[in-house]
Amino acid sequence: MSAERVTLTEARLRAALDPSELRVDDDSAAHAGHAGAREGGHYRVFIESNRFTGLHRVARHRLVYHALADLMQSGIHALAIDARAPGEG
Repeated sequence: MSAERVTLTEARLRAALDPSELRVDDDSAAHAGHAGAREGGHYRVFIESNRFTGLHRVARHRLVYHALADLMQSGIHALAIDARAPGEG
């Protein structure tokens, strides 16, 4: 299930934000036994997109959450986001 969730997450982010770089890691195993783990997995996203140029961190995260809205309701319990515009270090 987790590999499918990663693939679906990547597809949604590619379609919505046209990233130049994207990495989605499943960190669920590190959170096994955590009370919220029953509600979905723990994921880490690194995404670089021109769509983030000129936006502050909260606005960038909103774009990511919007792209993943239904997955956030079932399947994703926790999401760590590193969202950058091209050229940001």
